[in-house]
Amino acid sequence: MTKFVQLLLQTLTLGSLYALIALGYTLVYGILRFINFAHSDVVTFGAWVAFAIAGALGWAGTGSPVFAMPVVMILAMAASAALGFTIERLAYRPLRKAPRLNVLITAIGVSLLLQNAGQLHALFGKDPVKMPRLLSEAPLFKVASVQVPWVDVALVVLTVALVIGLQWLVFRTKLGQAMRAVSWSEQTAALMGVPVDKVVSITFMIGSALAAAGGVLYGLKYRQLNQTADALWMLLGLKAFVAAVVGGIGNVRGAVLGAVLIAFIEVFGAGYVSSKLPDLFVFGVLIVMLLFRPAGLLGTATVEKV
Repeated sequence: MTKFVQLLLQTLTLGSLYALIALGYTLVYGILRFINFAHSDVVTFGAWVAFAIAGALGWAGTGSPVFAMPVVMILAMAASAALGFTIERLAYRPLRKAPRLNVLITAIGVSLLLQNAGQLHALFGKDPVKMPRLLSEAPLFKVASVQVPWVDVALVVLTVALVIGLQWLVFRTKLGQAMRAVSWSEQTAALMGVPVDKVVSITFMIGSALAAAGGVLYGLKYRQLNQTADALWMLLGLKAFVAAVVGGIGNVRGAVLGAVLIAFIEVFGAGYVSSKLPDLFVFGVLIVMLLFRPAGLLGTATVEKV
């Protein structure tokens, strides 16, 4: 029972982390119908910016104040939103009418640029670092003899709050109405007076901010920050992408559902089947989903009129 509860808690925290990253993929795809393969590098950027901000504010030690974590996260999300705006404005907007292959190659190029630029000594460098403890190390409560630390509770609570806020933004505001209009038809939305460029830029900024939140929480949870070109970051982004596809890419609720499902399969597969094959379980689910339900659990098949 203790092992089951421990694995269940790991599923919730890991699923929350995947959900924050997957939402960025699903937002951009929902608007522009292409995959931003530089998204995982924005996650990395957010984590490293949080580390740099914490050090600059003198919170790299163990005596950080109570408000350190929210301040660092807000600043990291703002910096990543600015990065997302820059990427969209300089790399993707000029290719809005270009073939999808051109955009795909550009996304890969942006990803490689961010990975290698981050290794410069003027930015983050090549050496792994330890993320400062911005949250208390003491457990908040126990469930079946399993201690639940502050960082796990913060990860789940913040993810739920951000998902609810995003859901409200998309379905209850004029900006969300404009986003849904652009996702349906960019040309029609423009004819109806929707500022398409502005909507797309804001979408990239929101997705990048959510990615930064995921990066910061990853650093607080696992403490180790590898260099920006490390394969671990790419694998983290790929699993979040798998979550978005499994849930139904382009669907906000689907991204969250897919993230929890992928985390469940990964954690319980490693716990009860084999700890050496968690990635096999994740990508095996992706293959099965693409074979039997390509649109995902909550996705809808797109119909093209000829």
